[in-house]
Amino acid sequence: MLVSRILLCGLVLGFLAAPLAAADVQQNACLTKTEQRAAVADRKAISLAQAVKSLREHGQRAELVRARLCHRGDNLAYMLTLLPRSGKVIVATVDATTGDVSNGR
Repeated sequence: MLVSRILLCGLVLGFLAAPLAAADVQQNACLTKTEQRAAVADRKAISLAQAVKSLREHGQRAELVRARLCHRGDNLAYMLTLLPRSGKVIVATVDATTGDVSNGR
């Protein structure tokens, strides 16, 4: 009896949490290559080259491994995966509208 109540509560909570998780994923979803080109052409985002240049101006000297243009709230941001000489992978975020470097870890 107790097990069935716990299972029932778990299912109800799972169904309630699913729309919230889906909304969060969609809000931070990354753009496809076609969508990225369209965003840059429409001047909604700076180019990847400009984002990397901005990163270099902030003193980040590392090899670019992966770049994604993603929604971050109402804005777009480049999520850049970098590999410095130390070998420790760094993820840096560059605001795609202003070129400001948000963080690097």
